[in-house]
Amino acid sequence: MLRLAIIILIFTTATFVNASLPANAAVPGGVVSIELTVPLTSVPSVMFNNHPIAVVKYNDSWHAVVGLPLSLKPGRHSIDVDGEAVTFKVIDKAYPEQRITLKTRKHIDLSAADLARHRGEKVKAKKAFNTFDRGRIPDFVMLKPVEGPYSSPFGLKRFFNGQPRNPHSGLDIAAPTGTPIKVPAMGKVVLTGNFFFNGNVVYVDHGQGVVSMFCHLSKIDVINGDLLNKGDVLGEVGATGRVTGPHLHWSLSLNNVRIDPMLMLRE
Repeated sequence: MLRLAIIILIFTTATFVNASLPANAAVPGGVVSIELTVPLTSVPSVMFNNHPIAVVKYNDSWHAVVGLPLSLKPGRHSIDVDGEAVTFKVIDKAYPEQRITLKTRKHIDLSAADLARHRGEKVKAKKAFNTFDRGRIPDFVMLKPVEGPYSSPFGLKRFFNGQPRNPHSGLDIAAPTGTPIKVPAMGKVVLTGNFFFNGNVVYVDHGQGVVSMFCHLSKIDVINGDLLNKGDVLGEVGATGRVTGPHLHWSLSLNNVRIDPMLMLRE
């Protein structure tokens, strides 16, 4: 028998009810926190779309924190909790469009060598985003990693030189080259490198499928395996990869889907 989960939907004008949980937004690209009616004696196994889900203890009960992909259709969906379905409702959200003109077509019309490089980097990124450390408890109250204005919000439908591309899967923060980048929550560095599109990148595992990706850095100050405390500097803002100017692109992944980082910030 299906159980209907009771979810408080909190959108852009919301107040934050649970200080240790992200803001709820049951929309594509959003997050839902679902209280589970299961005993506290053991951590329940929760799955969504064949991916394990973060489960945290809050107010003497377990909560499943579920990331919703941008491609998710509005309607009823369900998570699997120890073999039993718990349903929730997703509503639609219209994201704005952004049109960008690039001076060079290098990052639009890829050569065979660049395409092969990109495909290899996607394999590395997929492995990083699939990291799931059950022993690390994620912190859903995150710091803004860079001081500066938000220059490009999450979910934008993007066009490069008039050609449609995937929606913007992160949050851009404008800042001068060399501005320090702070890790928004405690975590472990699981991947660094120089990527074709993303330039110098750092991936940080915050626990239970919560993974940050920081792109376009001018300098990387960490190495794989480093354990970082909240607020530690991991690198500096730059303009490497496919960019029109210096900024930080911060992608936040939850159960291997990119979600709006603003839902984790307390601003």
